[in-house]
Amino acid sequence: MAMQETTYRDALKLALSEAMTADDSVIVMGEEVGRYGGAYGVTKNLISEFGPERVIDTPISEAAIVGAAVGAAMTGLRPVAELMYVDFIGMTMDQLANQAAKIRYMFGGQIGVPMVLRTQGGTGRSAGAQHSQSLEGYVMHTPGLRLAMPATVEDAYHLLRQALQQPDPVVFIEHKGLYTMKGVLDPDVEPAEWGRAKVLREGKDLVIVTYSRQVHHALAAAEEMASKHGIEAAVVDLRTLNPLDFDTIRPLVEQAGRAMVVSEGVMTGGVAAELAARITEECFDFLEDPVVRVAGEDIPISVSPLLEQNSVPTPDLIVETARKMFA
Repeated sequence: MAMQETTYRDALKLALSEAMTADDSVIVMGEEVGRYGGAYGVTKNLISEFGPERVIDTPISEAAIVGAAVGAAMTGLRPVAELMYVDFIGMTMDQLANQAAKIRYMFGGQIGVPMVLRTQGGTGRSAGAQHSQSLEGYVMHTPGLRLAMPATVEDAYHLLRQALQQPDPVVFIEHKGLYTMKGVLDPDVEPAEWGRAKVLREGKDLVIVTYSRQVHHALAAAEEMASKHGIEAAVVDLRTLNPLDFDTIRPLVEQAGRAMVVSEGVMTGGVAAELAARITEECFDFLEDPVVRVAGEDIPISVSPLLEQNSVPTPDLIVETARKMFA
């Protein structure tokens, strides 16, 4: 297939369609994934292509969706379950964290749970406190769950294809603010290795470690820092949080001596806290300053667009924080 311009949403749909064509064991299940085409349109028309036996509209029960997917994965299928919002992942934590994440260990390696749980997180739609959260920390905290968070059209496609080849459960969180973003996709190019971070911008003064939509904010901030303030910042897109590629982060931080972690999740006990602690432990002798976290406020997300926007990191906040590091 030739290189093409497409959207984040359509890159995900292409990955699903190709996987289902190549492997009859791949099924899709969730609320309104069939006739409606999914809450964000990712599964649109898949039911016409593969039929209701493989694109399954489920009741409105997150526990049932994930529980059925776990059972299907244990008995030979490779289900892709969709939760409409990551905010509802708490409804599934027994099935996901106590069952899917632990079955390989509990069965002595005799059986795994090769499923993908697709869900949507993040702010940007004024959807209110119960539909705007970034709860990847829940998943990262649970051993046995893999976690992918693509920031680009290219990674939306390739990471989903790779997730569908993993022997263990993968939680695949898509930022709801990225679905209409356009980019160039070459499905035939050799993708980056599963679990490998990408250095999207080189810089000798500061290393910004981030993922998902904040990658784009970090890149915009880095360009402004360079053009207006003479600060050259490297930007690392983690792509997956489990596996976590610290081997890419370490040498960059050792060279620059300063690091910033940017996450849309909350500040307290979040992903940014774990990454900052890890950088501090492993790069302490090379750090000129403490590792700085730029993360979401410890508050429920407001439905007000202005309050919502400023409750999570913005390019302006990243620039302001970086300038303070060099003051």
